[in-house]
Amino acid sequence: MIDVYNKALNSSLKINRILGKIEGTKPGPTVIFFGGIHGNETSGVFALKDALAGINNTYVSGTIYGISGSLTALKAHKRYIEDDLNRLWTKQQIQNILSKAHVNEDEAELVELNTILNEILEKHKPPFYFVDLHTTSSKTLPFITINDALINRKFSEQFPVPIVLGIEEYLNGPLLSYINQLGYVSLGFESGQHDDFVAITNSIAFVYLTLVYSGVLKQEAVINFSKYYEQLKQQSNNTKQVFEVVYLHKIQKNERFKMLNGFKSFETVKKGTLLAISNTKEIESRYNGNIFMPLYQQKGAEGFFIIKPIKPFFLKLSTVLRRIKTDSFLAFLPGISWANKNEGILQVDLKVARYFAKPLFHLLGYRNRQITRTHIRLNNRERVAKTKIYRKAPWY
Repeated sequence: MIDVYNKALNSSLKINRILGKIEGTKPGPTVIFFGGIHGNETSGVFALKDALAGINNTYVSGTIYGISGSLTALKAHKRYIEDDLNRLWTKQQIQNILSKAHVNEDEAELVELNTILNEILEKHKPPFYFVDLHTTSSKTLPFITINDALINRKFSEQFPVPIVLGIEEYLNGPLLSYINQLGYVSLGFESGQHDDFVAITNSIAFVYLTLVYSGVLKQEAVINFSKYYEQLKQQSNNTKQVFEVVYLHKIQKNERFKMLNGFKSFETVKKGTLLAISNTKEIESRYNGNIFMPLYQQKGAEGFFIIKPIKPFFLKLSTVLRRIKTDSFLAFLPGISWANKNEGILQVDLKVARYFAKPLFHLLGYRNRQITRTHIRLNNRERVAKTKIYRKAPWY
């Protein structure tokens, strides 16, 4: 058991790895919430303790878990100790860590969380829903981030907050990307700025909405359901657009990066706007778009993102194209072949890659580029998504 401090509340909380577990009296989905994967983001932990304490299991259909992320980082109130826990979740890195004789503190957290994750998947029945609660170093509207699979999109559309697609193409090893590769609905919720009280109340609201939308709780069992919905709607300024990440300023080793003060997520920026200083060099926006998660803390490898709204027509078109598996024809094109068809991994020859438009691959669900010396590898979430287990869900 450790003590976790939250600045907004000016109070501490004693927690274990399992923040709460509620088994319902009737069968139903299994919903797993994570809080504190980053140790300086304590709002999710406090929100989960509060929300789960207010749930009577007689109204629950299925099972609810609240899980603490990095206990060592939460105790130290640091993003991580040696390695970012939310960048370690690739199959290769997990195998490497599990084979080590000695692991560092962050790797030890992964080992324990991975064990719990596997136990939940073995013990409980689908459908499974995974939600990772986070906060940001900048001011922000509350928002959802998802890997671009249709089941993630469809479930997320129920919430009155903006949705950001495609972040998996720019980040390697987030927990939710790993879970999404297993085929389950998984989404991240960023509730606000780290030490803002509303980040806690937004997370509480999101927890209750998730439980209702997943079918674990009936709407009438949540007394303040309408209040929670309206809170998130107002906090997001009635913004319910879907955005796509188009750029990331990745901070290099030994780079001295400083974001200019005053930017907040979803703020509109024009091409040429001065955003940050890197090693005394001015960094300007390369795009007209919206700035996203500008970095205002010491730890972190992502300086800022640029996102753009996606037109509804293209969202609908991508849904149609994916459902009829249009991507099956890609392997017949020159320079494109299957690296692993079952897992939806294409490899594209670098010599011909420049002739294929990136938006085409995005329409068909291919993201998360891994560049080798001769090829680009593209991952498709649709081919691994366990869509069948969600077809009877009320939101599908």
